[in-house]
Amino acid sequence: MITVDVDRDVCIGSGMCVVAAPAAFSQDADAKAVVLALDGEPAGVVAGAVEACPTGALTLRED
Repeated sequence: MITVDVDRDVCIGSGMCVVAAPAAFSQDADAKAVVLALDGEPAGVVAGAVEACPTGALTLRED
């Protein structure tokens, strides 16, 4: 099982995670990343979205 943590202090709202994995990520009213249901995207797509974050605000953890 994978989980993704969002560091809201680091997130700049670029939306790269949403572009890369729209079923797994969204943005809130402040344009900060929000994790949706990670099972909506393959694990590799989620990992790619985490890597696409320009500020490193997303952390992927595998349990």
